[in-house]
Amino acid sequence: MEGMWRKAKRAMGIGFCAHLPAVAGDRDDCASERRASDAFSQDSAALAAAHASAPNTPAQAEAAGALLRRSKSGAKSSKKTCAICFDSMKPGHGQALFTAECSHMFHFHCISSSVKHGNYVCPVCRAKWKEIPFNRSLSSIVPRGRSGLNVNQARLPQQDAYMALLRQVPTRQREAPALHTSEPVEFNDDEPLQLMEAADSCDVRSSKTVEMKTYSEFSAIPQSSSQDDFAVLIHLKAPCANPEQITSRPVNTTSVGYPTSRAPVDLVTLLDVSGSMAGTKLALLKRAMGFVIQHLGPSDRLSVIAFSSTARRLFHLRRMSHSGRQQALQAVNSLGAGGGTNIADALKKAAKVIEDRSYKNPVCSIILLSDGQDTYNISSNVRGTRPDYRSLVPSSILNQAVGIVPVHGFGFGADHDSDALHSIAEVSGGTFSFIEDEGVIQDAFAQCIGGLLSVVVQDMRLTVQCVHTGVQLRSIKSGSYLSKVAGDGRDGSIDVGHLYADEERDFLLSVSFPQSREQTILLKVAFSYRDPVTNECIKIQGDEVMILRPKSRTPEPVCMEVDRERNRVRAADSIEAARAAAERGVLSEAVAILEECRRVLLESFSSRNGDRLCMALDAELREMQERMASRQRYEASGRAYLLSGLSSHSWQRATTRGDSTDSSSLVYSYQTPSMVQMLQRSQNHCPSPQIPRPQIIVPTRSFIQKPQPR
Repeated sequence: MEGMWRKAKRAMGIGFCAHLPAVAGDRDDCASERRASDAFSQDSAALAAAHASAPNTPAQAEAAGALLRRSKSGAKSSKKTCAICFDSMKPGHGQALFTAECSHMFHFHCISSSVKHGNYVCPVCRAKWKEIPFNRSLSSIVPRGRSGLNVNQARLPQQDAYMALLRQVPTRQREAPALHTSEPVEFNDDEPLQLMEAADSCDVRSSKTVEMKTYSEFSAIPQSSSQDDFAVLIHLKAPCANPEQITSRPVNTTSVGYPTSRAPVDLVTLLDVSGSMAGTKLALLKRAMGFVIQHLGPSDRLSVIAFSSTARRLFHLRRMSHSGRQQALQAVNSLGAGGGTNIADALKKAAKVIEDRSYKNPVCSIILLSDGQDTYNISSNVRGTRPDYRSLVPSSILNQAVGIVPVHGFGFGADHDSDALHSIAEVSGGTFSFIEDEGVIQDAFAQCIGGLLSVVVQDMRLTVQCVHTGVQLRSIKSGSYLSKVAGDGRDGSIDVGHLYADEERDFLLSVSFPQSREQTILLKVAFSYRDPVTNECIKIQGDEVMILRPKSRTPEPVCMEVDRERNRVRAADSIEAARAAAERGVLSEAVAILEECRRVLLESFSSRNGDRLCMALDAELREMQERMASRQRYEASGRAYLLSGLSSHSWQRATTRGDSTDSSSLVYSYQTPSMVQMLQRSQNHCPSPQIPRPQIIVPTRSFIQKPQPR
């Protein structure tokens, strides 16, 4: 009992995304105490349910779980304590008692507040109730002056900004919206978009466009030499974000002039609320969702889908206006944990929200967080075969062009299915992040939405044409981006999709060309994309790539940019090969693959010249080797760490990897200024001089050194 109470107190200290504080002008203190008791009772119910029952599989744990629940409930009953608030339940002490149809007894004010927040099952045995305790006069029976349980004091400082929302809403609107069991056939009830004045588009049209640079492996090749694998690097950099576009603080809910210089977002979040999420995990998830809601603007729309054994839509796609944010916070805070994990049902419902919407914001994305494995749609893994994770993703998402509706997956804890979440993200154009430490879930969300709220390029397509008659395009190293090379090798293309502000992309091409006495024009590069704010189509013709043809070879080092990108591609290929070996059960071979890659990287030209990318890659590969020290460690964290790193390199986009947010030794690539500033907001309640601004260490990639601890 003592250990359970300590866990309860720990969870209460974490804070939740939407407590209901006292409101200036309330006519009596009773309403304030009632709201504090409501929030505490709901959160205590979640903690009690976590210790009472948390089955992860629907069949195997049912009998054992029922026995465990009966034994625990019997112990609690014998002690005559409320399973929600853990206080004594003695008749005649001025507190009404409620006995449920499953024979478990609670304080009436505890269970009625739990029911009011949408929890219609017994917190002890999880039995569904037919007779719902409805509180008609809750304020008259709430005990006054409960010591040590001041919810307002437990609230974290970072909640103050959006807690002001709750204070400004009339008391009758503060009730958490009921979670309806029935849903409409069509999800075309999305809230209309915020109307923008025509002049706004003209004012926010950026004068900057995507920058492109090309680099040849060598600037000159002798006339008598021919090349079969000559490297050419294409480097892209998206326009920077406007100063007001980077959200470094919560949205001012009283401000009318919200910046319209960025593309509004339609965001659908899929939240795992299965039994294993009960307690601290669910509390942290609520807080992280509060941060997301807090930083969405009036033009952005949000829909939240909670899933366990089945999925349910908490509310329709709603603009995050003053009232929209407040209602979203209330809905998220009403969540309770219980049941299994059905990822496929959640994705199906998310796809329906996106398909059926009557209006469309320029940017659309899905965030999926889960701490378990889908046991409803994926059969147990048969030796030698791999589950069909692609079947979890609705065809409507699969059929979309890469990057249109990406699913960004977040694996939470050691028991999630990293293979499934990585596969879902990969086929949809999203990223996979591994949240090893449950305390950094908010930082992971912050980094993700820091990018989503800064999309400046959409539908980008890069085309390459060979100019000289003897030049042929051999291959394109584009990671997960779809690339094509024509059968005759004379042209090729890359579908880049969308880019966040300040994001960079590198693509390594291999070409062949014959001997020649004249300078050789290898390639002509062009690209096109759409501005998501103005919907303007922009086409840019790049410079031609040419090399000199001297009579004799002159000493010349390999181009630093090309060598650096070659190292990055080599590391990504080695990670993929090591993963394949580990899945075959040969961890020693996987470790050897990574060790050989580290050796080659350290002997490269860029490494010998102190390149920081090589240092970062070496540190990453070394960490992967350590997580492959044993089969147990690989299963617990190594696989997820490898997949999150592979996802980051294949899309050239930042992901959360393991407990990396607490590390001060790793160099971080792919982060953009928008992501960094959102992370600063998440990690610090006030600006800290120890967090550096983004720096361009090398011409082709930005690196952010994580802040040193105080």
